[in-house]
Amino acid sequence: MVTKRNIVVCILLSIFTCGIYGIFWFIVLNDDVRTVSNDDRFQGGKAFLLSLITCGIYTFYWSYIVGKAMMQAKAKNNLPPEDNSILYLILSIFGLGIVNYCLIQNDLNTISDKNSAA
Repeated sequence: MVTKRNIVVCILLSIFTCGIYGIFWFIVLNDDVRTVSNDDRFQGGKAFLLSLITCGIYTFYWSYIVGKAMMQAKAKNNLPPEDNSILYLILSIFGLGIVNYCLIQNDLNTISDKNSAA
């Protein structure tokens, strides 16, 4: 089951902890995406480590593939699938990764609501 998180609280915690909560949020987002998409490419610790090793270049690739995975997860859960992979990539290139986290978390919250209502 995916944990539903309040996006505003996640943003505020990321700001107040100088990004430490943002790292945690990135890791749990990966784990939640793995849960809803059944895709083993999304492992939180591994994604964070690859982002560190590549000085953030991995996050561009991650942004693209997470968009594809979320599209498949939404289709699997009978929600309208949207391919946001290019949007996520562009936001990541311009340094707006936290916006990606918000959009992904919103989709995860929607999937969680759908599954809890069923």
